[in-house]
Amino acid sequence: MSHIIAPSILSADFANIQRDVEMINKSEADWFHVDIMDGMFVPNISFGFPVVKAIKKHATKPLDVHLMINDPDRYLQAFKDAGADVLTVHLEACTHLHRTIQGIKALGMKAGVAINPHTSVNMLLDVIEDIDLVCMMSVNPGFGGQKFIENTYRKIGALREMIRTTKSNALIEIDGGVDLNNYKKLVDTGANVLVAGNTVFSSADPAKTIAELKKI
Repeated sequence: MSHIIAPSILSADFANIQRDVEMINKSEADWFHVDIMDGMFVPNISFGFPVVKAIKKHATKPLDVHLMINDPDRYLQAFKDAGADVLTVHLEACTHLHRTIQGIKALGMKAGVAINPHTSVNMLLDVIEDIDLVCMMSVNPGFGGQKFIENTYRKIGALREMIRTTKSNALIEIDGGVDLNNYKKLVDTGANVLVAGNTVFSSADPAKTIAELKKI
């Protein structure tokens, strides 16, 4: 399977959100990555259900919704209703992670678990066979445009080995600092999904940049 490119809507032009959604629809991108922040789990606030619904209305590709919020169980149904296809929660934000994963899957969505840069991949061992995706943060969550954390490569290798030994089907997603200089190494190391925000939307030709990120 070729790697998946998921442009991050957080970096789009919110005054022209429909234009940017349609650009992604026509591009070689595979998913839309939608970051939800509550100002508590991370020191930033993004957008809520109305914007997710508006994106879904125009999107022709799956919505990969990343919840950077406390107590995400409160909103699983609401994000399903808003149009999430993949719903990712943070390991660090879930008291009963296994129950949360089961709740997401019971609603018919793919279940993802995100881990912060300081969190060991070993923390995923007891749920790795139950999830569809691991979102590995390669920057500290909350803001776009941050510098990529080099230790991410080592963590990808460790997670790839865990997935192999447990025979899990989980995809490895990398979120933060992905650019044209490191994307090939990330894929070679074992990443399946690359989230790209600034790299795509700050370029002169976002669709061309997406096409570059798809090349190996």
